[in-house]
Amino acid sequence: MNLHQLQSYTPRKKAKRVGRGGKRGTFSGKGTKGQKSRAGAGVKPGFRGGDNRIWQLFPKQRGASKKPGSSRPHAKHRFYQLRHSKSFPINLEALNKFSEGQEVTPEALVDAGIVSSAQSGIKILGGGELKKKLSFKGFVFSQSAKDKIAKAGGTIHE
Repeated sequence: MNLHQLQSYTPRKKAKRVGRGGKRGTFSGKGTKGQKSRAGAGVKPGFRGGDNRIWQLFPKQRGASKKPGSSRPHAKHRFYQLRHSKSFPINLEALNKFSEGQEVTPEALVDAGIVSSAQSGIKILGGGELKKKLSFKGFVFSQSAKDKIAKAGGTIHE
């Protein structure tokens, strides 16, 4: 089946065209007079006959995230910029992919597909167990990660 062969199970319902003569009589289901009975006429949503729309009666709230058109409930202001970039965290358990005695660098992690980019730095955390003796270079370590690397017989080069 292709896209051009898709069909609905039920046929589309046609909108009733009123005011064309026939059995409905004089006003064709539109009632007598008034704006809603005229051809092409209608009332916009929220229009209250010249009075204020209901949302205009409520007090306005200050702040960038309260502006109309804000898509998120806590949207940041357009001038807001995050000033720092944190290093990417990785648990020790993910490094068991490497072979025994191999030197692990940020570039090696990118090549292995463990991280997408090493630009903002990588921090190795002590989650899980390290089962291989590895050599590390160019990382930031948590204290528990340092202890587990030393316990496995690995080395850390600054």
